[in-house]
Amino acid sequence: MRNTSNMLTKISRLIFASLLLVAGPAYAVTYSFQEITNNSPINVGAQLSVDVTSVVGGVQFKFQNTGPLASSIADIYFDNTGAFLGAPLTIIGDSGAGVAFGLGASPGNLPGGNTVGFTATAGFMADSDSPVAPNGINPGEWLTLQTALGAGQTFSTITQALDTGTLRIGLHLQALSDGQSESYISSPVPEPEIYAMLGAGLGLMGWAARRRKQQAA
Repeated sequence: MRNTSNMLTKISRLIFASLLLVAGPAYAVTYSFQEITNNSPINVGAQLSVDVTSVVGGVQFKFQNTGPLASSIADIYFDNTGAFLGAPLTIIGDSGAGVAFGLGASPGNLPGGNTVGFTATAGFMADSDSPVAPNGINPGEWLTLQTALGAGQTFSTITQALDTGTLRIGLHLQALSDGQSESYISSPVPEPEIYAMLGAGLGLMGWAARRRKQQAA
């Protein structure tokens, strides 16, 4: 099943690359998060996601906490060891009152990240202002970060790196309902979403082919 999923992921990426010629330069891929620490029996991974979007000369990351469980994304880390992303990391926007972030993070690495070989890259971190939990990304809120592409990189190589884990994103959450905190790292697109994107991509490519034939006629 994993091999099939990986193959479909690669196929979907090729389709998305082709869609750039049809639908324009911007499109997004959504990634979920998996828990790597075990401080609490409460796992809020299902309500965390990041939309990775192609923009001119760079890439945007929109972090969302859909809820409903109490939690606050207080720190965001990128393990950019492979230099897939280029500086500078900037804060583009957020959902408004209740979300206040600055660049840099304390602690300097994802708590518990050492258990999975996660090493945060200097210049690719952000955390919420004090008071931390109220200003973090709480249920119903979002935050968007943007950075340039690394030298020789494309949006396709960024998503491939996220798929393989050579580029990873870490989140440190606080204010769980039992007072504990947990850490999460990005994981590949869930398999049902891969099938949905594959079908949508094939449909759009078919539509584009029919349109070209009509124009030629």
